[in-house]
Amino acid sequence: MRLVTRAQLGWPASAAPLQATTKGVKVHYEGTAVSTRLLTDHAACIAEWKAIRASHLANTTENYSDIAYNYGACPHGYLLEGRGLGRRTGANGNQTLNKAHYAIVGLVGDEGLTEPTGPMLGAIRDGIELLREDGAGDEIEGHRDGYATACPGGPLYAWVQKGAPRPIKEDDVALTADDINKVAIATVNHLLGGGGALENSDVDRIVKAIGARPATLTDAQVQALATNPALAESIAEKVAVKLAARLAN
Repeated sequence: MRLVTRAQLGWPASAAPLQATTKGVKVHYEGTAVSTRLLTDHAACIAEWKAIRASHLANTTENYSDIAYNYGACPHGYLLEGRGLGRRTGANGNQTLNKAHYAIVGLVGDEGLTEPTGPMLGAIRDGIELLREDGAGDEIEGHRDGYATACPGGPLYAWVQKGAPRPIKEDDVALTADDINKVAIATVNHLLGGGGALENSDVDRIVKAIGARPATLTDAQVQALATNPALAESIAEKVAVKLAARLAN
């Protein structure tokens, strides 16, 4: 986990109300335009986070005691401390909802930067696990669950609905030839609209076409591949791109 603390941000201890436990965590997005500059400039992420706090503190209608979120997550995989541990959120819509769940926001919006990066999803997951260690329950929901809002946007909400799985870096997964065969079969069947199983000779041709390199897969990685739909989908997409290019020749 790469945590940026309040002290590192130059902020005092949070004045938000204390709250030791919740049912879980709700995931948010900014809901406004977010600059794509955040993708390449981490200093812009810090500036964005500080600007959110300044905006909240200046909001006399909501009368926030601090930045509304417990944590934020930037595209580079940093977890940014907001209210932090053991503090009630101000982000979920009303006091009943705020008492029920803590809140983590991904620094994406409805324009500009709209798609969360893998490192951002990992940082949100870091925050969820950190909050769980300090009293949060197991529930993971989107802001829209229980409150009429588009937050946390389509991409983040789709991830939440999958159970907010921790992204696995491509370099962390070394597929065996058999694993690649299975992914290739699934991908081709999908491209063909649900066709039947391929012959071994077809599988061999596909594996050669995509330039697969057999390697060792640990038991943990095999389990991750078998149980993580997001990972399998990601691998299948990469294979599909290569197949489309190679098999068209």
